[in-house]
Amino acid sequence: MKNKKNIVYAIIAVVIFIVLFALVNAGVLSRKYEGLLVPIGVNVILAVSLNLIVGFLGELSLGHAGFMSVGAYAGCLFTVHSNLPVMVELPIAFVIGGLAAAIFGLIIGIPALRLKGDYLAIVTLGFGEIIRSVFNSLDILGGSGGLKGIDKSSNYIMAYVLAVITVLVIANLINSKHGRAIKSIRDNVIAAESVGVNVVYYKILAFVLSAFFAGIAGVLYGHNLAILKPATFDFNKSIEILVMVVLGGMGSIPGSIIAAVILTVLPEAMRSLADYRMLFYAVALIVMMLFSSNPALVEFRQRLFGKKKRGGK
Repeated sequence: MKNKKNIVYAIIAVVIFIVLFALVNAGVLSRKYEGLLVPIGVNVILAVSLNLIVGFLGELSLGHAGFMSVGAYAGCLFTVHSNLPVMVELPIAFVIGGLAAAIFGLIIGIPALRLKGDYLAIVTLGFGEIIRSVFNSLDILGGSGGLKGIDKSSNYIMAYVLAVITVLVIANLINSKHGRAIKSIRDNVIAAESVGVNVVYYKILAFVLSAFFAGIAGVLYGHNLAILKPATFDFNKSIEILVMVVLGGMGSIPGSIIAAVILTVLPEAMRSLADYRMLFYAVALIVMMLFSSNPALVEFRQRLFGKKKRGGK
């Protein structure tokens, strides 16, 4: 059954890529919407990776933008000072950005994940603000003016491939014994500990892996925008990512993907209504949240993505 699902998902991924490739090369998409393909990929990676902590682990983190910024600056700083060919330096930059963010995830995760709920949210929020302030004061990173000289070398194919890799890694983790251990911690940490689940290990694993992919998203973001400013990675960015997770349904990877796409396209689609854009955006968010919590739609989504209710056969 799992193999059939994996085959179906692989076919869907290939079909979506073929459609995107055809639309871009045929010139069907306008320049505005073609330019949104990389940001969509960035937001999918961020939403799916944060869902690992918020949805599957059951912990509230408000520092995802901080991990994204660490990866972005580490990877982009490498490419700025590297003289390697683009096809060589970019993969290395993704690895460097991901590992740098993962290291910070480990450093913050060891003490922070002994906390719960609001306390963990405050610690991760503080981490994000500290990182932003540090980057803002470092001249080597461009200070408040931002890191410049970054090659605009990312494209929608790269973004799509990285988003698919992120989804595959996290989905396979969740469906493995490690994923079951992570979800057991979310459901009942005391019961998980009583059956021998190493709670600290699995919490740190989820935190580090989530930070790793946030760092990769940061590198992709930097090479799409060609400039990095500390102000971009503020509290509002973390909240934006969290909204994608909540809107798509906590613990739902397909939901995070759909929400990331909608919340990336919607503001740009309403840009022509400049005076009323944020009003429509807010109303759309409220309506979508109401519909996403509708019992009938929740049941439909569970049937569609193969989720079963607890106690069901």
